[in-house]
Amino acid sequence: MSKNYIEQFKGLEATPLIQFIKYGISGGLATFVHITIFHIAAWKIFPALQKDDLFILILGVSVAEVDVATRSFNSMYSNIVAFICSNMVAYTMNIFWVFKRGRHSRIIEIFLFYLVSGVSIFIGTTIMGFLIRYYSIQTTYAFSVNLVSSVMINYAMRKFYIFKG
Repeated sequence: MSKNYIEQFKGLEATPLIQFIKYGISGGLATFVHITIFHIAAWKIFPALQKDDLFILILGVSVAEVDVATRSFNSMYSNIVAFICSNMVAYTMNIFWVFKRGRHSRIIEIFLFYLVSGVSIFIGTTIMGFLIRYYSIQTTYAFSVNLVSSVMINYAMRKFYIFKG
């Protein structure tokens, strides 16, 4: 790797490809935080996992049995908790490593960041609840819908409307 590539990874000045790679790494970290907090909340705070959920099988722990309507709502509550935490991780990584600040004041920037992320997570959360309630899809699989919708919406909105690129 040339020094130019190393410098691009160290600072905010980067080609679109390197910037997208950095965004992917930042998003990966935020997604890891989101997945972890979601599953802990869905396991311990708002019971929403089933005994055959992948997370439960991997950890070999037990879960509280809940009806499908409760599981649907609790999965959405767990997702909101995870969203608040993981979105702050994403914002922090974005401003210090991926995008240039300055298009808006910090308050407006944070507001827009959470607004855009909120819209994308609302779409994913609504679909997740629907898939669980009406198709009885496992919570972990229905949860992955959030990840897909968020990545698709967030990068473009952050790059072109929230930050300076």
